[in-house]
Amino acid sequence: MSTTLHRSHFMGRLAGRAATRAAMTAVIVAFAVGICAAATTEPPAAIDAGVTQPSTDWGSSSRHARRRAVEALPLAQMAPGDRQAIETSLASTTLYRRLPVELFACDSDLLCFALDKPEAIVDIWRLLGISRLSLDPVGPAQWRLADGYGTVGLLRLAHRERRQDGGMLVFHGRGAYTGPLSPKNLTGSCVLMIRYRQAEPMVDGRHRQAVQIDAFLDMDGIGLEIVTRTLQPLIVRSAAANLHEICLFMASLSDSAAANPEGVASLARRLPRTAEADQQALATIALASAHRQRQPQPAVQLADNESQDAADRLSVDLAARWLKSEELDGLKRR
Repeated sequence: MSTTLHRSHFMGRLAGRAATRAAMTAVIVAFAVGICAAATTEPPAAIDAGVTQPSTDWGSSSRHARRRAVEALPLAQMAPGDRQAIETSLASTTLYRRLPVELFACDSDLLCFALDKPEAIVDIWRLLGISRLSLDPVGPAQWRLADGYGTVGLLRLAHRERRQDGGMLVFHGRGAYTGPLSPKNLTGSCVLMIRYRQAEPMVDGRHRQAVQIDAFLDMDGIGLEIVTRTLQPLIVRSAAANLHEICLFMASLSDSAAANPEGVASLARRLPRTAEADQQALATIALASAHRQRQPQPAVQLADNESQDAADRLSVDLAARWLKSEELDGLKRR
């Protein structure tokens, strides 16, 4: 999932734009990254039919898209408490948005890991200095979120489906925003349905993923008017842009895992908020990805300084897109 990298909470370019960042995180209240959906016209390439081409628009808020999204929610399979919370949010939705389909090259196991352990991906962002976001587990399938710019919240996984070629996750979030975009505190809830599946592989054989997100935002009190009259255009555009940046990061991480698995393993061991078992799982995924894309070679135990160098190179490569040049120089000198 997604869904959280960035100096934007699901990034309107990871580095910068505090206003855009705050507006988007007011979507997990106004969330979540994604971390992806069918376009306004519901083309044949929609994800449930097998996406092969990305959309070029900002998504859809049409009644047709909303109706299809509600119909796709597996409410009958949810626990009573989760179902009631989601039905309450759906009944008073302030803003619905289906984001454009995102297609990106990414190892399937790595994407599943990111959706299962979003806190580990957020930990990477913080380590690289491209995000203030924190996403901390507070119980089974529950996370406390703070974006560092005024948004805090609690996110809960209400439903998960896994299939051989993809799956679905449904989140319910509750949160608040305090900051310059609103004269008063904003509170509200959100429902996020994330659907993902394997798409046609890249020409070079790399795995490619299609991700689709439907988001329902329910704002309380004054927040309803502020969102509908002021923030809706900003939220719509920043949501799509942030999701795109997240997918770009996952593609970069996947390429790095295949080309430099030792660096990914070393980077994983540095993650301060990630459980040791999850650090090892990420390292194992990187090694398996590398073996799939080249002839297996005998495992080589790197010396500590070599492992450090591999992780340093990886950190710079991953952060290069989102950090300013002076920030990147600082990362190189660490």
